[in-house]
Amino acid sequence: MSIEALSQNMALTVRVLNGFLTSTCQLLALVVILIGVVRAMVIYLKEGVFQGKTSEAFQHSRLTMGYAFSLGLSFLVGASILKTMISSQWDDIARLSVIIAVRTVLNLLLERAIRRGSPTLELSAATEQPSA
Repeated sequence: MSIEALSQNMALTVRVLNGFLTSTCQLLALVVILIGVVRAMVIYLKEGVFQGKTSEAFQHSRLTMGYAFSLGLSFLVGASILKTMISSQWDDIARLSVIIAVRTVLNLLLERAIRRGSPTLELSAATEQPSA
């Protein structure tokens, strides 16, 4: 077997594995977000409708959904990186940069909203800061 044939086989293998990993990351993002939405709905219905704690149920379900969206966005960023990894065109690299920037900003905003809405996270963040 020649080196060129081996190189072509390796390139094909990398492309196939890359496609598989990209699809897996996208599927995981979809599953995580779907589970988060379902869990948030269950929490809201259980606490808000049946127990009458509407504002607490809204906050709890919102935090649950925020965690799921944040993790889902992380999987999507990974999928975008994998998808662009085998491309050598500058347009694809520029598109990846914009996608990562937008998803990172969304992720940071979600994390800030989660931190604001979760008293346990605020408490733990306050206790971790060194005292002067």
